[in-house]
Amino acid sequence: MPVRRAARWLAGLSVALAALGVANAAHAQDKKIKIGVIFDLTGPLAGGGSELQYTGVKIMLDHYAKTGVEGYKVEAVYADAQSKPDIAINEAVRLLEQEKVDMVMGFFSSAQCVPVSARVEQMKRFMWITTCISSGVFDGKNYKYVFRPQAAGNQYGMMTTDFIAQYSMSKFGKEPKDLRVAIIHEDGAYGVDVSKGNEAGAKKAGFNIVLKEGYSATAPDLSALVTKLKRAKPDVIFH
Repeated sequence: MPVRRAARWLAGLSVALAALGVANAAHAQDKKIKIGVIFDLTGPLAGGGSELQYTGVKIMLDHYAKTGVEGYKVEAVYADAQSKPDIAINEAVRLLEQEKVDMVMGFFSSAQCVPVSARVEQMKRFMWITTCISSGVFDGKNYKYVFRPQAAGNQYGMMTTDFIAQYSMSKFGKEPKDLRVAIIHEDGAYGVDVSKGNEAGAKKAGFNIVLKEGYSATAPDLSALVTKLKRAKPDVIFH
């Protein structure tokens, strides 16, 4: 993210923290914001992208630790969710209650964000989500302390189908109604949400959906699904 925009976001959060009385008296005197950062540094999600997200956040926070933001010092405390929702919840609570951070941020997996966001909102503490995009994090919940500055999973799913619809004739030589598409997804909050967007977008475009199937994110063998895909003979696979 651009450094200037990131600074504005962090400055805005500092103002919100002060306005809502989240920062304690000692922090107000020191003008310091303590941020708890949680990503998956071990387990399957680490190599799937969580470690990269952690690296980006650390680069930004290391920068602001040197420069400060709007006169506030920035201090970061890092934790490993270990690719497990229960660990993510425990680490968020530990950082807020024991490390006394003013807010928690990070989080890669939607399967973690759904329960963690509910817990943090209940505690009336701040949470800034950088990655997990499932609509299930926010739908119908009216959160006041949890924020996420990017599109939701179903929007991602619809955008990909819109893209294929635009290029159906030029790239495939077929009208959208003649295009055979398959939708596959991992069965967690993230995959299900994106697949819903895929399905809604495919129906809107008039695609012929020849297969829609989920699979376990921890499945060691997807050969059965590959066989189904071969039989369905889709022109496009949304995954």
